[in-house]
Amino acid sequence: MTKQHTIGELINLSAGYLEGKGCSSARLDAELLLGHVLGLDRLDLYLNFDKPLSGKEVEEYRQFIGRRGRRIPVAYLTGEREFYSLPIKVDKNVLIPRPETEFVVDKVLELVEPDKPTKVLDLGTGSGAIALALACQDPYFKITAVDISPEALQVAEANAKRLGVDHQVDFLQSDLFSKVTGTYSVICSNPPYIKREEMQQLSPEVGVEPALALDGGPDGLGFYRRILDQ
Repeated sequence: MTKQHTIGELINLSAGYLEGKGCSSARLDAELLLGHVLGLDRLDLYLNFDKPLSGKEVEEYRQFIGRRGRRIPVAYLTGEREFYSLPIKVDKNVLIPRPETEFVVDKVLELVEPDKPTKVLDLGTGSGAIALALACQDPYFKITAVDISPEALQVAEANAKRLGVDHQVDFLQSDLFSKVTGTYSVICSNPPYIKREEMQQLSPEVGVEPALALDGGPDGLGFYRRILDQ
């Protein structure tokens, strides 16, 4: 009779495997991926630590762990990353939202008078994380979200519809300001900022993300200059 692995056993085995592959958050990754397969959050995993899993569940999980061992980011495997307490869908066409980028949302909210019609321009929107977080925080925001990548804009538009704020956000394919018209109360952006010579030194996970969203030119400040010059 084939042995049935429990949730706890699989987490422990997978965490050890991922640690050996160089994953810095091996146990967390193992938990998140198993939770994704089973439709459980991390607390529920531990409440069901001794529950045996079916062969189908184990095989699906093994596939995810194998891909994570090849250093594919967890967010690309699950197709989602939390940003400003919102579930943001992501794929290989967009940068995975970082927690530190929430600072941009905080700063815009500090600068703008609440509950007052406000036009916001988000340059390089990617997954739409910043624009959509702002829209969810204040229904009076009217946001234009710009990106040069049509694939990224498809992801952002899908996120807007999923979060129910697509009526607040217009999406525009544009190289920064090139196709932008009108005036805005706030312009925000999280542009590429990594020096080109450092691109080859990035972790394998970051190296999987689109170079278009990372490469900031020779000194990492190329996009900042372009934005300020315009």
